[in-house]
Amino acid sequence: MNQTIRMVKQNGVYASVLTAGVALSSNAFAALPAAASTAFTDVQTDGLALIDLAWPLAIALTSAVIVLGLFKKFAKKAAS
Repeated sequence: MNQTIRMVKQNGVYASVLTAGVALSSNAFAALPAAASTAFTDVQTDGLALIDLAWPLAIALTSAVIVLGLFKKFAKKAAS
């Protein structure tokens, strides 16, 4: 019982420190310069453009793996 109370007190301290850290870090990001905001927007736009380019490749590779798996499955079934 004594150990449980000690653990709750210790975890309560950790939770308080974590909450304070989150509150302080949110204030740190409150005032971004316009150039930084523009840079983050540009990076996000470029990232989304790359994701749009990668979708056809991802679909093609996934389809190829599925087709090859099915081919292997039916070839084994036909051979036996």
